[in-house]
Amino acid sequence: MRITRFTHSCVRVEHDGGVLVVDPGTWSEPRALVGADAVLVTHEHTDHVDVLRLAGLGVPVYAPEGARLPDLAPLPVTQVRAGQRFTAAGIPVSAHGGRHAAIHEGQPDCPNLGYLIGGELYHPGDALHVPDEPVRTLLVPAQGSWLRLDEAIRFAGAVGAAAAYPIHDAQLNDRGLASVAGWFAETIPGYRHLVPGDTA
Repeated sequence: MRITRFTHSCVRVEHDGGVLVVDPGTWSEPRALVGADAVLVTHEHTDHVDVLRLAGLGVPVYAPEGARLPDLAPLPVTQVRAGQRFTAAGIPVSAHGGRHAAIHEGQPDCPNLGYLIGGELYHPGDALHVPDEPVRTLLVPAQGSWLRLDEAIRFAGAVGAAAAYPIHDAQLNDRGLASVAGWFAETIPGYRHLVPGDTA
């Protein structure tokens, strides 16, 4: 399985000839979607899904049941619920979690699913739900209005993956990014910092 990181939470997964893209949002590079066979969307926020870009792509899109995607263009969306198993781009996927992490008291949350891809790679979206299946490679959120660094570190420890790479970091400046990457490298076994364009 080849993983290519793009800006913020977007990751491209290539496996056995299939290309699956997770969370191609408005901050990620359009080239992440070149040749994509299917797209997974963890939740409805625009930093994770660019509806207009996906409408023009014309491939299957999988999103959480109840997600409110902007009605800007028709999308071939398949609604997914927690616990569901399906195949996307020829790759087995299982859905975990259910809700977005709390942002601030009184702010509404939304459906959020983490996806275990190929039984190996886990993308949690904007939540810290620990799946009830083993994870070989974890994509760990690095920053967000809903996240504290110690929560991310504890989440990575609870998942216990052999490898971990950062996502959800587009709002960090270079100084903040270096600090977070330093803490992750010091505390998360198997951590390696990937910048957009790096593969693993």
